[in-house]
Amino acid sequence: MCDTTLALIAETGVDPHDIAAVSFSGQMMGCLCVNKNGTPLRPSIIWADQRAQAQQKAIDEHISLPDYYRIVGHRNAASYGMQKLMWVRDNEPDIYAQTYKTLNAKDYIVFKLTGKFFTEPSDASSNACVDLNTLTWSEKIVDISGIDPDKLPEIVPSTHVAGGVTREAAQATGLAVGTPVVMGGGDGVCANVGAGSVRPGKTFSYVGSSSWIATTSEKPVFDEQMRTVTWAHIVPGLYAPNGTMQAAGGSYAWLRNQVCLSEAEQAKKQGMSAYDLINREIEQSPVGSNGVIFLPYLLGERAPRWNPDAKAAFIGLKMENERKDMLRSVLEGVTMNLGIILEILRAQIDIDEILVIGGGAKGAVWRQIMADVYNARIKAPVLLEEATSMGAAVTGGVGVGLFKDFDAIDRFIEINCVHEPNPEAVKAYGPVKGMFELCYQSLLPVYAKMAGK
Repeated sequence: MCDTTLALIAETGVDPHDIAAVSFSGQMMGCLCVNKNGTPLRPSIIWADQRAQAQQKAIDEHISLPDYYRIVGHRNAASYGMQKLMWVRDNEPDIYAQTYKTLNAKDYIVFKLTGKFFTEPSDASSNACVDLNTLTWSEKIVDISGIDPDKLPEIVPSTHVAGGVTREAAQATGLAVGTPVVMGGGDGVCANVGAGSVRPGKTFSYVGSSSWIATTSEKPVFDEQMRTVTWAHIVPGLYAPNGTMQAAGGSYAWLRNQVCLSEAEQAKKQGMSAYDLINREIEQSPVGSNGVIFLPYLLGERAPRWNPDAKAAFIGLKMENERKDMLRSVLEGVTMNLGIILEILRAQIDIDEILVIGGGAKGAVWRQIMADVYNARIKAPVLLEEATSMGAAVTGGVGVGLFKDFDAIDRFIEINCVHEPNPEAVKAYGPVKGMFELCYQSLLPVYAKMAGK
């Protein structure tokens, strides 16, 4: 952060005194233990770390999964910050005893800039021990966990000015002493803001290695099967229901790296993207990929399956199928999986338009598949990969009064293209979706057997 801030100031030539605010988008679901001086006591345990399995099970002994989900908006899982802090307590008691606060990435940087220990609702909810109804630490969940509640930082609004840049931080970053530091938010929810999802019903989909569909609501969205989650929004008083799958663009990248070696080689020679060549082939296969179904579970699955044992598969291959059918089925399989998440959200929220961002939103053929599978208008902005940073910037602007409210984001989103659903394709995808679901359900005992269960 110090290096990039110094570089930005130098490269842009901006006067540090003209910088109105500093704000953040940061990775969520972490656990960084610091002492009273803010010194890290051990390396941060990041979002992807799954070591807290025993702590997850210990919580299950005291509260049912539905009751837990209804309080915090998330399943009880080893991914979250509270479970990781429990792991530190159980496995590194000396570190736990010295821990004054546990912080997420951006909260630590806020401390380094201001000397203040805070978190805000979006990152706090990634600890999975916040009561979504009150946006305070849940006494019930914290009590069940057995962690010391004093080790959790104070929750302030995402737009809260935590303080001014200290003299020491100013020397390290090149920022002016006293520059307001606004809390910002977790990266996933900053993307809501940067994609314009700041009002109820405004929906977007990020398509990267993993992918999610998220919207904005006035109250948490609870799914009976607990397939989606709800974060506290950066916009005060709102929520960010979300469903994230594991291997979206990851499935597409696997296809390029393992199946489309000739396209990759040809693209390299021509100085172009291999995906452009792959997309040309995909366009030659019809809706439904001539009967080929791809289950995109290369990394198990989070939403909507919550099944770590799930595996990827091509199903329905026949002698008459061509390579182009397999290629198209990968994009269709990912999109149908995301489509299940969308339908869960649609059960409580009207959604007929989706902004798509991320590297996976670059291809016109995939955007049209999304429009047809979702039966929704798909919009892609000019800037596809800056939503989280933009969300943090707008949060900073609101925090210091430069912007009246979060509707300011509308002035920064320039739409590059729009895809309308094709009624014939929408109709044709109906039975394909049904077959996709049947294929997954039919393989459940196979997945369990493969996992040795």
